[in-house]
Amino acid sequence: MTERILSEHSGGVAVITVDAPDRRNALTLDLSAQLTEAVAAAERDDECRAVIITGTPPAFCAGADLSALGEAKEEGLRAIYEGFLSVARCTLPTIAAIGGAAVGAGLNLALAADVRLAGPRARFDARFLQLGLHPGGGMTWMLQRAVGGQQATAMTLLGEILDASAAERAGLVLRVVEGDHDRLLAAARELARPAAEAPRDLVTTIKASMRTTRELRKHADAVDTELAPQLVSLDSPEFTARLAELRSRISGDDSGGRRPGSQR
Repeated sequence: MTERILSEHSGGVAVITVDAPDRRNALTLDLSAQLTEAVAAAERDDECRAVIITGTPPAFCAGADLSALGEAKEEGLRAIYEGFLSVARCTLPTIAAIGGAAVGAGLNLALAADVRLAGPRARFDARFLQLGLHPGGGMTWMLQRAVGGQQATAMTLLGEILDASAAERAGLVLRVVEGDHDRLLAAARELARPAAEAPRDLVTTIKASMRTTRELRKHADAVDTELAPQLVSLDSPEFTARLAELRSRISGDDSGGRRPGSQR
C-alpha cells in the first residue's frame, strides 16, 4: 500500500496531493512530514506563485490516523498538526481542491487554505465530538473565522455535516465545481492563474499585507500598512513595463473616441 505526498510544479503552480486512497488520505506522521516538506519546496521554488492542495479520490482527507492519535502525547499531536499548519503558514496563495470527504484533521487541512473549491461529492465533517475527542490544531478558531460562530457551533458541538452546496451557502467554500476531480483541479488552476502570472514578490507581499490587515480594527491602520509596499511596487520594473503596455493598448484601441476608418 503506497502512501505518499505527490507534488507537481508547472506553470507557476504547485499541486500537492495527499495520495493514500486506501485509507482515504488520512494523515499519518510520515504523511504530515512529507506535506510540510512539499509546502516548503513550493516556497523555495522561485517559479512557484501559488499552491493547490488536494487528495486522491474518492476522499479529500479523512482526518488523522486514529492509531497515531491514540498513542500521541503533545509532541506527537504537534507533529500531526504540522502538515496542515504548514499550509496555513504558507507565504504563497493556497487553494484547497476538495473532491470528497474532509473529516477531522482533513477539515483542518481544508480550512488551512486561503480559498476552497468543492466538487459535488465534497463533505465537511468536524467529527471530533463523535469520537469523544476535543478538537485540535486550531480547528475551532479556523472554523469560526470561516463560517461564523453559529455554523461552527452546529458543526463542532451538534455534529452537523455540510455537503458541497451547504458549504457554499455557509461561505466555507468559494464555489462548487461540477464534474470529476480533473475538472475540479482545472478550476483550481484557473483560479490560481492570475497569481501564477504575477511577480512573485508582489504576490507574497500582498498575502502578507492581507494577513496583517485582517487583524486590524481601523481603516487608517490598514492604509498605513499598505502604503510602504505600494510605494515599493510603484518603483518596480514590473509595474513600469505593465503600465507602458496598458498605455500602448489604450492608445491603440482609442483613436480619439472613434473606430478606425470612421469620420466625424
